[in-house]
Amino acid sequence: MVNSTRRRLVLTGAAAAGASMAFPGLVFGQAKFKLKCANIMPVDHPLNVRLREASAKIKEQTNGAVDIQVFPASQLGTDADMLAQLRAGGIDLFVQTGLVLATLVPVASINGIGFAFSDYSKVWAAMDGALGKHVINAFSKANLIAFDKMWDNGFRQTLSSNKAIRTPDDIKAFKIRVPPSPLWTSMFKAIGASPVSIPWGETYSALQTKVADGLENPLAGIYFAKMYEVGKYISNTNHMWDGFWMVANRRSFESMPAATRDIITKVMNDSALQQRADVETLNKELKANLTAKGIQFSDVDTNAFRAKLQQSGFYADWRKRMGDEAWGLLEATAGKLA
Repeated sequence: MVNSTRRRLVLTGAAAAGASMAFPGLVFGQAKFKLKCANIMPVDHPLNVRLREASAKIKEQTNGAVDIQVFPASQLGTDADMLAQLRAGGIDLFVQTGLVLATLVPVASINGIGFAFSDYSKVWAAMDGALGKHVINAFSKANLIAFDKMWDNGFRQTLSSNKAIRTPDDIKAFKIRVPPSPLWTSMFKAIGASPVSIPWGETYSALQTKVADGLENPLAGIYFAKMYEVGKYISNTNHMWDGFWMVANRRSFESMPAATRDIITKVMNDSALQQRADVETLNKELKANLTAKGIQFSDVDTNAFRAKLQQSGFYADWRKRMGDEAWGLLEATAGKLA
């Protein structure tokens, strides 16, 4: 594993004499666990605000034994780069949407099935319940440890630089930026758009140079990444709910004592719940903020888009890809899709 010695306990002769009150197995003078936690979101996004707070709490509660360094805004590479580093051990913790992690664990994208969830009560019933556990087990089979609580990215909306999107006809041949994920590409093709797969860190320039006509993202992502500078219209499509999984490199995480892992897990799960509340409050404010910056909002008939997906065979296709068990768990809370 890359840099594994950096993260392992190094005991010195002098250290053997002392013992930490918080961790009987950890002794004074030992080297710290320095962990890298990476994500794609802007520095001031609620995700990174809470991650920095969580890192400080973990350092305090472990008497300085664990120092988690947070790297936001794609500082350590593109989505694909960071996932590769996570698997190799160069990154210890990766906080990323399941729709991108699905390149490794396909079922991780199931929460993003188009127009599946109508509100947050159904989202959390599914992802904190049986469907979430199913996805966590799938991560384990890929040698990654997923934490119990997802972080909220939000219901995704459609930003356009040249026209309002209100109906499926409006999105025909529309070059929309999507992350490198088969689900996104498949969904937008099914409703007639022309999806362009672009890493998030390159999206702003892609709209500037007209490589893409628009993008889709939660309001928080649009606001904190200043995408309102390269877009003019936001359509309230709510076409998918998107959340972040915190996943850990198994070898790195399990190299730490159980008591240490328990503290990290508890603090991160608690912080995820706090961040969910942050995003809920923030979304109520962002529409006014974005309107003040010149964005024009439009409501859409989501039933027309959902009907388009049904007619195209999108749901039937993705049921086969996800498997009957996972699809059944999704429909148990989301309702009948296909």
